[in-house]
Amino acid sequence: MAEATLWNELKAKKLGGHKFSRQVPLGPYYADFVCRQAKLVIELDGSQHVGSSHDLRRDEFMRANGYSVLRFWSGDALRNMRAVCETILAVLDGRLAEDVVASDMKFVFAPAGQSRREGE
Repeated sequence: MAEATLWNELKAKKLGGHKFSRQVPLGPYYADFVCRQAKLVIELDGSQHVGSSHDLRRDEFMRANGYSVLRFWSGDALRNMRAVCETILAVLDGRLAEDVVASDMKFVFAPAGQSRREGE
């Protein structure tokens, strides 16, 4: 439900004119949403992801390949989609450019030019 709702906000360049794709393979992982131009992965997670070592490895893979990762809790996204979209725009506009961990989201920042080729 949360993923479909967010996709409705992202598809057809609705959010700030940025192009997003859904369920994109990146190396051995799938990203819920990707803006390739901005090298941004967006994930909506349920409670099973709390403290997940798999997610930590995945985030590091994405960062190593030049992708920043923005994670939201599915429930929080449903309750406040406007704040989710505003946070995504802050990343896309460069207003959020450092790692952030909060109760309702996590951002893993990958500085431009710090990537290696996908799959290495």
